[in-house]
Amino acid sequence: MSEPIDKFDHKEIDAKWQKRWREAELFKVTEDATGPKSYVLDMFPYPSGAGISVGHCRNYIPSDCYARFMRMRGNNVLHPMGWDAFGQPAETEAIKRGSHPRETVPKYVANYKRQLNLVGISFDWSREFNSSEPDYYKWTQWIFLLLYKRGLAYRSMAPANWCPQEKTVLANEEVQGGLCWRCGSRVEKRDLPQWFLKITDYAERLLHDLDGLEWSEGLKMMQRNWIGRSEGVEFEMKVDGTEHSFRVFTTRIDTVFGMTFCVFAPEHPLVVRITTDERRAEVEVYAKRAQALSEIDRMATEREKSGVFTGAYAINPANGARVPIWVADYVLMGYGTGAIMAVPGHDERDFEFAKKYGLEIRRVIADNSSLADVPLEKAEPAYGVMVNAGEYSGVACDEGQRRLGEWFEAQRTGERKVNYRLRDWLISRQRYWGCPIPMIHCPSCGMVPVPDTDLPVLLPDVDNYQPTGTGESPLAAIPEFINVNCPSCGGAARRETDTMAGSACSSWYFLRYADPKNDQAAFDPAKAAYWLPVDCYVGGTEHAVGHLLYARFWTKVLQDAGYITFGEPFLKLMNQGSVLGLTPFRKPRENETLSVGQEGILVRPEDVPSIPQDQVFWRWERMSKSKGNVVTPDEMVEDFGADSLRIYELFVAPFEMNIQWSSEGMQGANRFLNRVWRAVLGAKFDREWRSKLEQPFDGKAKSLRQKTHSSLAKVYEDISGFRFNTAVAAMMEWLNELQDFQSSGGSSAAESEAIECFVRALSPMAPHLADEMWERLGFSGFLLGDRLIDPDPAVAKADTVTIAVQVNGKLRSTLEVPAETVGPELERLALADQKVVQHTDGLTVRKVIVVPGRLVNIVAS
Repeated sequence: MSEPIDKFDHKEIDAKWQKRWREAELFKVTEDATGPKSYVLDMFPYPSGAGISVGHCRNYIPSDCYARFMRMRGNNVLHPMGWDAFGQPAETEAIKRGSHPRETVPKYVANYKRQLNLVGISFDWSREFNSSEPDYYKWTQWIFLLLYKRGLAYRSMAPANWCPQEKTVLANEEVQGGLCWRCGSRVEKRDLPQWFLKITDYAERLLHDLDGLEWSEGLKMMQRNWIGRSEGVEFEMKVDGTEHSFRVFTTRIDTVFGMTFCVFAPEHPLVVRITTDERRAEVEVYAKRAQALSEIDRMATEREKSGVFTGAYAINPANGARVPIWVADYVLMGYGTGAIMAVPGHDERDFEFAKKYGLEIRRVIADNSSLADVPLEKAEPAYGVMVNAGEYSGVACDEGQRRLGEWFEAQRTGERKVNYRLRDWLISRQRYWGCPIPMIHCPSCGMVPVPDTDLPVLLPDVDNYQPTGTGESPLAAIPEFINVNCPSCGGAARRETDTMAGSACSSWYFLRYADPKNDQAAFDPAKAAYWLPVDCYVGGTEHAVGHLLYARFWTKVLQDAGYITFGEPFLKLMNQGSVLGLTPFRKPRENETLSVGQEGILVRPEDVPSIPQDQVFWRWERMSKSKGNVVTPDEMVEDFGADSLRIYELFVAPFEMNIQWSSEGMQGANRFLNRVWRAVLGAKFDREWRSKLEQPFDGKAKSLRQKTHSSLAKVYEDISGFRFNTAVAAMMEWLNELQDFQSSGGSSAAESEAIECFVRALSPMAPHLADEMWERLGFSGFLLGDRLIDPDPAVAKADTVTIAVQVNGKLRSTLEVPAETVGPELERLALADQKVVQHTDGLTVRKVIVVPGRLVNIVAS
């Protein structure tokens, strides 16, 4: 043990310990273990052909470090993994490869699992499941039926992206700049009957319950904005000279006298009825072009506003004014009523539109009445008093809102109400590879749910799953699947052929991990009560207004139905930063349209040589399979080892920050671990060091003990707070102190204490190397089954501290003082310091601010 070892063999050590962990079923967990439970969960991944990248490791490695740490602190840790295998990504990948999802998904799952084990992730594989397996999606169907029976699922017409060339429905992500991602054809909107879930019924609870969650404020704000609660007045407006009327909603009814035009969404059903003959052709062309754009493009604030006049006018009910009705693509049918009252004097978007088309801009709000006739150079949405508002002129805005709300209600032409931006969840997909929707269409009985006893409705195992060309799911072309007897009347009926979006299966998977082998229920309520809610959930912010919102909704429905007792699935949520890779793009060609914010057309790296170099540019983009900029963990583990990759991912930056991938950074991580290897195994380790701590320590030994215990406290605190980069930094500083002690020729119980504590603390970060060193130090078993050593606060406390001394906020000196030095003495010492005296000479000290243990700031003038 006293012989120094220059370098560890990462290939031999990685393989050795991964095999031992697997044979010992080290990561398997049960409900009857001692200690508090801790449920640590990574977001449900979908497996695809390229496998995982070092970008995926950006959340798997830190969450694994945290899970291992919690277990070594005595917690009963559930850390499971499964596969979100249904949905568009898996189907698209299979189509691209000329294969079938039922064949590709198991292969991809096996590769993902191999890679995760390669990096040493401590998943409990006994709880693994796949969302495309019938024994899982049976319960997805059961929850859908629960939603239907509770009035939360319905079928309605809704527009879908339609590619006329390929004759198929496209997902939003398959539409790029209004064009089909495969053939480049202009995408159209086609109305299809589709299934929705009434998430809007839970809007208020989804909003209110955010307050109690340990999520970042930024992510909670994203959900609040998406839910979009607003209080205002919804009122009716008549179309002049017709029997038609429409409704608008506004949060600022006090500005109603400033309405100078109205705007309809191109999809509004009244557009075709009220447009005059001389305006019809222009309106139809505009509406068709607008409907081909994505909602993201239409709502982009930086995009120039456009619109066309319908030739029709509406009557402002507040003053009887006749206002023109326009059509504009920045108004969406799915938001509010699909029509807005435009007040350009006090809304930036309306102001921009009015200036472009020469429409009237009227001031109806001002700081005081004397400003009523001052022209507006820009929209002024501030509060003050109402002006140019008839009998309401001079009335404060808040009072005007109250009185006008009461007036509209008295007239029975409007009412005060709460609106939400949130829309019902469109869950239908016209695709093969998804969970079949368990509904039956009967000519006599109407819509009939499949009985629970007949679940699961199996996805038919067919070779041809290509699009039908009609807009229907490929299931519609399978007679043996479609034709069924009605469970209510027994007559001939047809199955629903839409499948559910993949987000359905990921809206409850965290519950299934609590009881994954149950064939009688989705989960045992007692096991769910033991493990849930999830204590620490790890994943990206890109799921803020999709998966996270849907999972919260399904959890609340299951709570209301009495199956669980909690209403929030994820108590603590940690969002990792992205790993960026250099990615090639080309400039667009003449016939190509870029979406808002898009700078170029993504190209595959292998295609770059065939493109003129003046047409290619490179940019840092998030690492992903679709962008062809992936670096795999296989490459890094082969060259440097699993633990070097783990240390690099933990250390390179704060958890929540993006990083630009650098393979060179791996070399530094590897050098650090080799220094650890030499320091630990090159020492004269004494396993009986605890019995020798009674002897007095001084000098370097005392300093090493202080560093050991202060470092333990720092590392534990930082891992608990997901500050992995500073935890690794503390380990590096600790190693420096240990090596400095060793280079002095010292040897004592302090060194052995430092070595054992260090190896234990390293284990969550670099488990392969830690277990290998543990065994070579003469111990048996696995560190994960052992406990971390608690730091001793008395030993961790430094004898002296360094105090920064500032004069008027600028550092002028430092003081080395006993740690227990109190405020008045720190003030005295600071004022007597010669460097401070030089910078205060001729000035009067006005104030001295003391932060004990850290800082003295002298304010002088």
